[in-house]
Amino acid sequence: MHVPSALVTIARVLGRPWPFDATVVLAAPVLVILAVMAARGETASAPSALLHVAGALCLVARRARPVLTAGLLTAVDTVGIAFALMAPLSLPAVVAYYGLGRYASGRVTLAAGAAVFAVHAAAGEVFLPARAGWVASLFAVAVPVGAGQLVRLRAELAERGRREAAEAAVRAERRRIARELHDVVAHHITGINALVGGARSTLPPGQEAARSALESAERTARQAMAEMRRLLDVLRDDAAEGPDAATGVSAARLPSLVEQARAAGLPARLSVTGEPVELPAAVDHAVYRIVQEALTNTRKHAAGARARVRLAYEPDAVEVEVIDDGPAAGPAPPGFGLAGMAERVALCGGRLATGPRPDGGFRVHARIPLERS
Repeated sequence: MHVPSALVTIARVLGRPWPFDATVVLAAPVLVILAVMAARGETASAPSALLHVAGALCLVARRARPVLTAGLLTAVDTVGIAFALMAPLSLPAVVAYYGLGRYASGRVTLAAGAAVFAVHAAAGEVFLPARAGWVASLFAVAVPVGAGQLVRLRAELAERGRREAAEAAVRAERRRIARELHDVVAHHITGINALVGGARSTLPPGQEAARSALESAERTARQAMAEMRRLLDVLRDDAAEGPDAATGVSAARLPSLVEQARAAGLPARLSVTGEPVELPAAVDHAVYRIVQEALTNTRKHAAGARARVRLAYEPDAVEVEVIDDGPAAGPAPPGFGLAGMAERVALCGGRLATGPRPDGGFRVHARIPLERS
C-alpha cells in the first residue's frame, strides 16, 4: 500500500466515532503528563497521573452520556485542584465540555453548562491561592461548550439540507419517470386505437354489436390518453427536462454514453454479455439511467478513478453493474441520484444494490426481471 493511500485509510478509520474516542482516551493523559513533566522538569506523581488517566477514561461516554461525562470530569478537576494535582482546567475536561455542547440538546446544555460553571468557579475561589475568578471559569466552560453547540447546529443544518436535497431528487426522478412512462404508454394506446379503428372500418354490415363495442374501445382509449396528459401536466416541472427527455434513452445507447464519459475525462469501458434482446420500454430506460447516474457519481465523487460498465442479458432478467476503483468510501452514498435509481428499479420489479467495495471504490448493481414472451 502506498504511503498516501495508507494515510487516507488511517484518516478515514480515525474519523469514525469509536476509533477516534479510543485515540483521544489513550493520547490525552499521555500528552498532559508529558506537558507537566516538561513544564516542571520533574516526574509526574502517581496520584496526578492516576487522576489524568481517570479523567481520560471518562471520555469514552462523551457521545452517549455527555452530561454525565461533563459532571465526572468536573469532579475529577475539582479533586485535582483541591489537592494541587492538576491544572485548573484539564484537557479531558475541555473535551468533555465540548462534547456537552455537541451531543446534548440546547436546554440540557444550558442547564448542565451552568451547573458545571458554578462548581468550577467555586472550586477556583476556594482552592486556588491566586483566586482564578468567576470570569476565568466562565471563559473556560463557555468557550468549549459554545464551540460544541456551533458544530452541532451546523451539522443539523447540513443534515436537513441533505435530506431536502434527497427528497427533491426523488421528486424530480418521479417526474421524469412519469414523462417517460407517458411516452411509452401513449405509443401503445395509439397503436391499439389505430387497430381498433381499422377493425371497426372493415366490419361487414349487420355487425352492430361488434361495431358498438369497438367504438366504445376507441372512446376509452381516447379518454385514457386525455387523462394521462392531464396527470402529466400536474407532475410536470418547468425546471426539469423537457417533453423529449426520453429521446435516446435506451440500452442500445450505452456505448455512446460511455464514450461521452471518456470524453469528459473518466476512463470507462463497457462489456456486454448474453444475447441482446428488445427490452420493455421502462426497463430500457431504467438501464440507461442507472448507468448515466453511476458514471456521473464517479466523475463527481471519485476524481481520477476508472469505471467499468457491465450489461448482461439473461433468459429471464437483465443485469447492469457499474463499478469504479476510486478511494475507499464511507457508508454515505456518493449522490442523491441513488434514490432515483431505486425508484426506477422498484418500478420494474427489480433489485438494486449499492455501496463501497471491500478493496476500494463503489459498486452499483441492478437486476431487473423480464417477462417471458
